Amino acid sequence: MDNQDQAQTVAEPVAPQDQSQPQLGISDLQNLRIIVDTAVKRGAFGAGEISAVGATFDRLNAFLNAVAPTQTPAQAPATAA
Repeated sequence: MDNQDQAQTVAEPVAPQDQSQPQLGISDLQNLRIIVDTAVKRGAFGAGEISAVGATFDRLNAFLNAVAPTQTPAQAPATAA
């Protein structure tokens, strides 16, 4: 049996799987903070739910303040004119 008669196994390229994972960024969390605040102000939560919402909001707010502190106008970067 010569080399031409031998079956050659060629690895076919495997189609890449969709490796994109859901992304959630700081701006998404900041928007969520605004959404929760607005919903509370509009009375979207019942009395029995508001303590859990408030506790979650406080944790979210503390996290955002730690990773992306809010800039005051004096801290905002100056733009070149």
